[in-house]
Amino acid sequence: MGHGHSHGHGDHHHHHAHGPEDGTALPAALDTSVPDEELNPEQRSRRTLLRGAGLLGAGLAAASVVTPAAAAPASASTNSRRRGGFLWLTGDHHIHTQYSSDGKYRVVDQVRQGAKHGMDWLVITDHGSTTHAKIGVDKVNPDIRAARAAYEDTLVFQGLEWNIPGAEHATVFVHPGNNEVSVLKQFETDYDGSVKNASDSTPANEALAVAGLAFLSDQVKRRKVKDALMLANHPARRGVDSPHEIRAWRDASPASHQIAVGFEGAPGHQAAGLPAPLGPGRARGIYDNNPSANSFPGYPLESYRTWGGFDWMTATVGGLWDSLIAEGKPWWITANSDSHQVYADTAVRGPGGSFEGNGRYEDPIYGGKIDITQGDYWPGQYSRTHVGSDGFSYAAVMDGIRAGRIWVDHGQLLGGLDVRVSGGGRWSTLGGALHVKRGTKVTLTVDVTLADSPNWAGFLPKLAKVDVIQGDVTGPVADRDTFTAPTARVVKTYEVNQPTGTLRLTYDLGRVDRPVYVRLRGSDGNRSAPGALGATVDPAGPAIDVVGDADPWKDLWFYTNPIWILPS
Repeated sequence: MGHGHSHGHGDHHHHHAHGPEDGTALPAALDTSVPDEELNPEQRSRRTLLRGAGLLGAGLAAASVVTPAAAAPASASTNSRRRGGFLWLTGDHHIHTQYSSDGKYRVVDQVRQGAKHGMDWLVITDHGSTTHAKIGVDKVNPDIRAARAAYEDTLVFQGLEWNIPGAEHATVFVHPGNNEVSVLKQFETDYDGSVKNASDSTPANEALAVAGLAFLSDQVKRRKVKDALMLANHPARRGVDSPHEIRAWRDASPASHQIAVGFEGAPGHQAAGLPAPLGPGRARGIYDNNPSANSFPGYPLESYRTWGGFDWMTATVGGLWDSLIAEGKPWWITANSDSHQVYADTAVRGPGGSFEGNGRYEDPIYGGKIDITQGDYWPGQYSRTHVGSDGFSYAAVMDGIRAGRIWVDHGQLLGGLDVRVSGGGRWSTLGGALHVKRGTKVTLTVDVTLADSPNWAGFLPKLAKVDVIQGDVTGPVADRDTFTAPTARVVKTYEVNQPTGTLRLTYDLGRVDRPVYVRLRGSDGNRSAPGALGATVDPAGPAIDVVGDADPWKDLWFYTNPIWILPS
């Protein structure tokens, strides 16, 4: 099915050469050979957090690596991080600073807050605009470099929020290096929808978006940058990312080294639905739009709202995301803060200056009161994207994202997660494909580490259920505006009654005789409703979020990326 990224035991993904900018050493907080006394306060508090979450026990080589004894080869015990286990690095690829026309914070403020809230990697993504292309993309770079030096345990990528020609926004980011600024600057100058006045849904603008992705592909091929990735942001928010455009981005670069690899399963702005008078009283995710002239006419009205905090494309079982996965091609989900202005923060923009003239706002100052009109959280405060990496490095995070070894959660619902399918003496994990002989017995094994320390709202979240979603791989679609996958459904729900500790769930797929995929979802059980395609498909999925009354902490979900099983 065209999987460039499938692997069995001992197979390894293609890796970029690790260059000098690739800090491959473990961060001090995770390196148990570094004594507590040698850590700075930031690292020490992070180590305490990891230890409290049971992620830094004696038997673990690194944070949050779960290597179930049953699945791992005996020889892997000393080498578990690179074989059966991965280093799960948590991050956020959608963050704004004073270099965005609607931003406020310094780069170092966002990095400092991300580090405090448990982020291993961050992408600074200020808005593409004429001012940013001319000034901001250059000026933000020294701030990013300074933040990398000040926070050595946090990988800080430079990217931008691309106005996709003919469509919504996307994160575009590159591996750090000498040309990170020049490549992003040229990309933005030549291919940003706002800079090029190419925002309308026209065939020419859609073609410009594909050309922009081809440009990034070419920069990697010519070794200008080691790597580049694109992830579409808040895809259903305005209805302007049509199914055929998403497929065109996905197919714009060779499968062996895709640039466009997924979209936000859950958008940022998660505090926006907190009810007034103590919250903004808006729509969760600021998903409060209606169709416009540029919207895809096939999308229903309810697609313009979030569902349990997740985008309709992801939240609908048998919906658009499932239709992409059912083609047997990679397309991943993430969850991010989109942090611009943080709920209940006390900072305001500094006075004076000129954004147009300087490409940035003045540094923030103390505003004298908490601001409850804002809808964002700090990176890691609410939304987390967990990437299974082969080490602590920029390249390893990018490889993990491209491979789809990603699961996401809200409100620190889970402590850790390890998911595999096994059969015929082989196994595969999130984003992978298990190749077996037709009729092989296949088992899904899920090891869940339940949350055992309070989240950033001060309470211990409780996982109530885990759903297994399965669908058939039906191959490329005839109509590229397809957004349903009729075979996808919830095939099993596990009720979770234990408060803490670890949990092993197993699901027997039987003797697999056709190509299928599985993915997981789970929640705190607080809000649910039958899915859009009916209760036989999804009896208890996320409920549509109520505009003006959506407390995100009372409606927590996690989702994983899929694993394919491909019999031959």
